[in-house]
Amino acid sequence: MKHLLKHREFQLLFAIVALTLLIAIRFPVFIEPSSLGNVYSDTSILIILALGQMVVILTKCVDLSTAATLALCGMVAAMLNNLYPDVPVLLLVLVAIGLGAVLGAINGLLVWKLDMPPIVVTLGTMTVYRGIIFVLSNGKWINAHEMSDAFKALPRDHFLGISLLSWSSIVVIVLMAVVVGRTALGRSFFAVGGNTNAAVYAGINPGRSRFLAFTISGALSGLAGYLWISRYAVAYVDIALGFELDVVAACVIGGVSIAGGIGSVPGAVLGALFLGIIKNALPVINVSPFWQLAISGTVIIIAVAFNARAERKKGRVILRKAEVRA
Repeated sequence: MKHLLKHREFQLLFAIVALTLLIAIRFPVFIEPSSLGNVYSDTSILIILALGQMVVILTKCVDLSTAATLALCGMVAAMLNNLYPDVPVLLLVLVAIGLGAVLGAINGLLVWKLDMPPIVVTLGTMTVYRGIIFVLSNGKWINAHEMSDAFKALPRDHFLGISLLSWSSIVVIVLMAVVVGRTALGRSFFAVGGNTNAAVYAGINPGRSRFLAFTISGALSGLAGYLWISRYAVAYVDIALGFELDVVAACVIGGVSIAGGIGSVPGAVLGALFLGIIKNALPVINVSPFWQLAISGTVIIIAVAFNARAERKKGRVILRKAEVRA
């Protein structure tokens, strides 16, 4: 048991359970299955984006354009649905995913081929993508009555008592667990972020790995774009504005190291759930929106400090082992 508690994922799971029980003391309805299901559904889009961001951070990069990519892909899907309401929804979902992959690939190419800092690249493309939304839409909104019923129905429909929005995140979790944990590509993400020079000697192309990480992040952002627009049944320029900060926060809380090379799919998922529970619970217990921001920021700072401390401990252990061998 003590061995399990040393793992970040089990610590975070314990914190989530404790937080949920504390909230339930004041509002028992919060732990009802339907309520918990709604919390997970509300957090599903954050989970999808956090998993995409995770693979980018593993390679010692960061993608600040995820929310802008989400907004652009969602707007394009909504505009196509408005112009061609008979087009199958599945095709629109694939268009959103494909466009997101292209936008992510642009980020990856700029980082790879021009050797530009990822934070600068994605800050730039974030603004560009928001500008493109304004140009395409002419600043106009697309509202619920301008979308087809099928377009809006998918995230709200249920299968086996679970919303298709939740099922979408579950499928993404499984796919990312396979990619990150069971493929050479996933191992290359860890290698590039952990030690770039060693990765090169092992025959791994760091630029290519980062390009693919950004492409995956973009594709998942495209999927999230459709899910966001169809769920809330509205599309406009500032959709998900600032949401990229929540995405990075979810990864950090989940133990994904900003320095690269450290992280896991369960950690990113639990980090998103922890943040989702906080954001769902604080309004319920009548916490001021200003305090909500302060509490969320404090949690992020604590998580970063915890990660840094854990990594320093690992470094000291390695040094001790080296001294023993000497």
